[in-house]
Amino acid sequence: MNRCAELFDISMSLGTVNKLRLEASNAVANCVDEAKLYVQHSLIVGADETSFNQGNIDGRNPKQSQAWLWVAVTPLVVFFEISLTRCTQAAKNLLGENFTGILNSDRYASYNWVDIGHRQLCWAHLKREFTKISERTGVSKELGTALVKQQEQLFELWHRVRDGTLTRSDFIELASCIRSKIKELLLEAADYQITSQEKTPLAKTVRTCRQLLKVEPALWLFITTEGVEPTNNAAERAIRPAVIWRRTSFGSQTQAGSTFFARMITVVTTLKSQHRNVLVFMTQAVASARIGKDAPTLLPEVICCDQQQDFKNLAL
Repeated sequence: MNRCAELFDISMSLGTVNKLRLEASNAVANCVDEAKLYVQHSLIVGADETSFNQGNIDGRNPKQSQAWLWVAVTPLVVFFEISLTRCTQAAKNLLGENFTGILNSDRYASYNWVDIGHRQLCWAHLKREFTKISERTGVSKELGTALVKQQEQLFELWHRVRDGTLTRSDFIELASCIRSKIKELLLEAADYQITSQEKTPLAKTVRTCRQLLKVEPALWLFITTEGVEPTNNAAERAIRPAVIWRRTSFGSQTQAGSTFFARMITVVTTLKSQHRNVLVFMTQAVASARIGKDAPTLLPEVICCDQQQDFKNLAL
């Protein structure tokens, strides 16, 4: 505030700052809702979540619950939402109860309501699991080393698909052998008998492999489906600025503050993905709100006007 006075000769109180924050939040509310609907109706969506701090100054978090920042990512639109829970319902609120697209995510249980045939699990996480197994002793080491080797072969092929030196059809054929070998190794590990309370390295390996077998079909969608990535890196990259901001701030102290943060990071991240100017957009949004007009849309220009209007109508 002192800086505003020094640079622009404008005196500004804390109350004014809060009033402007609320005005900006309200100005972009509808276009952020449009962005959410766009993501929920997209063919491929990446999702992730991270912890967030929300206080109880307004009495909206009386139990002092841990808040969570959720993100849903498409190539041109990214939507953020803050919830006081990390449960399945929060994931449904993010993606939509009737989500029919392909979900790219980690193995967190709140996403398990999405049909296994419409999921791609993150191989970066899977690689870490295989590596941990390989770093154990005995049978675990042997199984883990073999799994890591298969994973490396798979991604050597994938990189060739990406650089154009391997056709998709050849990739599908070669990857089928790798899939069979990985499943064979997981089954071998899962067959070892352990007790319910056992905490040996082998027991940890067996439990991990049994869990992976339950979701094994969701490891391979990227092989046959154009546009599906084998990792969840896009969502993790999108959420990283929020993680950094969280570390250098106190989070939010009210529900309105959380809403403002989620809306603004949705606006900023989406506009950057479309190479659009954030300041110009926010100026237009606030100016439009002051005269009772609609804010500019966050939807990409490649969407036809009729489709943009459909999302506007759904958001209202």
